[in-house]
Amino acid sequence: MNNFRSIDELIQALSREKALLKEMFAKRKTLSFRMDLAEPLVDYKMSRIQYLVDYGIIRDNGNFLELEDVYLKFFEEVLEVNEEINVESVKANIDHLNETIEYYLQETNESQKYNYLREVRRSLKNIALNTKRNVIDLKRNVDNTYKNEPNYKIKKAKLKHLDEKRDGIKLQIIEAEKVIDNQAAFFKIAMDADLRIVVDDLRYDLNESSHNLIEIEKQIIEYLNLIDYQSELLKKIRLVKYFRDQQVLETNTDVTNVLASRNPVWMEPNVGYRIKVSLDWLRGSDDGLSVLREVRGRKQNCNNLRKKLADPLDESEIAAQNIVIPMVDQTEMKNGFMATSTDLFYYVMNYSYPYEIDLEGKLVLFCQLASQFSDEFEITDKYEEAYGYEYPLIYPK
Repeated sequence: MNNFRSIDELIQALSREKALLKEMFAKRKTLSFRMDLAEPLVDYKMSRIQYLVDYGIIRDNGNFLELEDVYLKFFEEVLEVNEEINVESVKANIDHLNETIEYYLQETNESQKYNYLREVRRSLKNIALNTKRNVIDLKRNVDNTYKNEPNYKIKKAKLKHLDEKRDGIKLQIIEAEKVIDNQAAFFKIAMDADLRIVVDDLRYDLNESSHNLIEIEKQIIEYLNLIDYQSELLKKIRLVKYFRDQQVLETNTDVTNVLASRNPVWMEPNVGYRIKVSLDWLRGSDDGLSVLREVRGRKQNCNNLRKKLADPLDESEIAAQNIVIPMVDQTEMKNGFMATSTDLFYYVMNYSYPYEIDLEGKLVLFCQLASQFSDEFEITDKYEEAYGYEYPLIYPK
């Protein structure tokens, strides 16, 4: 397998085959990407596909193509659509942080100590970033598992495994906090403004992630309870259906008594007409009397509203009124300017306007014409001055 010799070569290869890589990434959930789908995306040039295979971007499985894992994980992590929760990445960063702190405390060369300090800052940032990403991925996977997994047993097993991942993330957060507390001597010696900001940001991110994990734990518990409830409900529905098919529903269950004690009006068909209230109920019950009082109160409110209406408008108030706003037809001015050989500023200042316009208005009009019809004008690099203003010489093309 060949290797890229520079970043430029790698970026150029990815950019050249972006159509193919984009389509393969979009269909990464399928088992494989057929070769006949890839050929139109590379203009039927098999050499371009072979180039990606030779340099380890994709792999060829006969009539199918697949993205290599390193590029697939890179795209998923950058776009934040990965489903794998990598708890080990945080642990690796914590181990690397402890090692770098140890090297810093033993180093005597100031230049090398600064390099170790810079590596410490980078490790702290990576711990915060990876922890936040793991929490976000965990939340997304929990929701997707509950909403999209059709099998109840698999859904329950996946949620339990995600809960174990949550415990792992929580443990790594505790370990990261211990590093900051146990390495107090290092932070006291090496603490500067930049390191202080990084440490404060890390503490804030770890605290926020801890609170988010508590909410995710509550969500997982709620989802597991809902799964158990839905599973038990499904078992009961199947049992009821079995009794009904065997014609023993009434004898083996108390369905008759249950239905008799309920009044499921929402299951009744919509009659399509208004049901009138019984007059005896209105006259002989306290509830009917309260309904009558409410209706009478509404009618009184309507009468009060009618009394508060304003007087009608007279004819003078509703008569049409015309307002004339003088305007200049800029398109007509442009057409007239295109037929001249003078510059635009001279043309605007000496144009015959249909109404009186001051110097400021002409300057505004000059700027509007120059910007609106810039493609049809030739704007030169020469400038002249008039009326105390400097303006460019603009001619028709």
